[in-house]
Amino acid sequence: MASQPERLLVQIASYNTNLQGSAALPQDLVDWLAPTLQVSQFLAKKRQAPDIVAVGFQELLPLHLGLSGLSKAVIEKRHALILSQIEAHAPNKERYSLIAKVVNVGVALLVYGRDDGVARKVCDVQTQWTGFGPLFMGNKGAVGVRFRICETDDDAGETYTFVNAHLTPHDHKVSCRNADYEHIVRTLLFPPLGAGESPSTIYATSHLFFLGDLNYRLDMPETHPMYSIRKSPEFTQVLSSEKSREELKEFDQLTVEKRKGTVFVGLREGDFWKFKCSYKYELNEVDTYSTKRVPSWTDRVLYTTYSDSPEKTAESNITNVLYTSIPSYTTSDHKPIVSLLLMPQRITTKHTSIPQLQLPASFQPRPDPYALLKKYTGRCFDRIIGLIWWTLTLLGAGSGIVGLFNFTIGLGVWNLFKNGPSARNSV
Repeated sequence: MASQPERLLVQIASYNTNLQGSAALPQDLVDWLAPTLQVSQFLAKKRQAPDIVAVGFQELLPLHLGLSGLSKAVIEKRHALILSQIEAHAPNKERYSLIAKVVNVGVALLVYGRDDGVARKVCDVQTQWTGFGPLFMGNKGAVGVRFRICETDDDAGETYTFVNAHLTPHDHKVSCRNADYEHIVRTLLFPPLGAGESPSTIYATSHLFFLGDLNYRLDMPETHPMYSIRKSPEFTQVLSSEKSREELKEFDQLTVEKRKGTVFVGLREGDFWKFKCSYKYELNEVDTYSTKRVPSWTDRVLYTTYSDSPEKTAESNITNVLYTSIPSYTTSDHKPIVSLLLMPQRITTKHTSIPQLQLPASFQPRPDPYALLKKYTGRCFDRIIGLIWWTLTLLGAGSGIVGLFNFTIGLGVWNLFKNGPSARNSV
């Protein structure tokens, strides 16, 4: 009897670097990326390396550089480091290839495939981006990677779509975050599937993975007994208990909004409360929260597959093997998170058409007809404001405010010098 094909392992990592990307990461990536390689050994008699590795960054580099489009050097360094680390710690010396990378301002996504499997079967690789800051700028936005994996030349295969996003911050802006997600669904568009003419949304895929700094907060009511200590060191002790975290998850804004069917329709998530809140930490501290914000699970990984039932929203045929944060990183106010997902058993028969996600009848995502206009309007404003900001930062030796002051003083001196002779002649 023929053996069943192995279930693919997908490793997803997300990190808001607090604009530290250009200054390099605080340490090797082994603490962040290797735990999944180690824990995966229970899946088989031999240790199994991930088939796909997706790494997302938010706030990758200072905003004036990101808006100016000067991110190429930083993303290339990140790519080289990531590739070296996942290969150095692969349990069976597996090799990996970059499937795709995409960056928009400070949001970046890199996806890798194993050379002895997925990387040889990948086709139709696509990347996209969208911004939803002021004037559709990319200071807040999302990037996406989509590709198809075919077992044979005449197999339609299955599509994998990865989205990395950085949504609107601040506790009270839940509606803005919900609107950000709707904007992503309507404007992060890929080419048509099959013979269709309309662009396809992120939901037109076989498997969907959504990661990033989603910025949903822990929002306890004022009547809650722990409300008064939510920004105090005492709350850190509360968060040390998994039982307490499981109770507090009921006040997680993302959980509340998902239950309403407002956002992330059809997407599932692992038990995020099993790790401590990933935000907001004091810089250079492993386990000290800032008293300026309520600790929250802002950094998340969600997913779904085409065999998941739209009626059973709490269940998934994807097994969440690992979902955790990495406390040892201390140069950001966020902790990086990582998830290891075991995909469903692949069917052995050929696909005559690409299988797609099953969605509730009440949810029919539609592309925004003005998506392209909004996208490039934002990009134009990104470049204009970014280059001005970058110039002022150079004039201010690293400070845009000092640069603006120097520019104003210089302009005044130039005008005085220019008008000086005419002023003296008129006397």
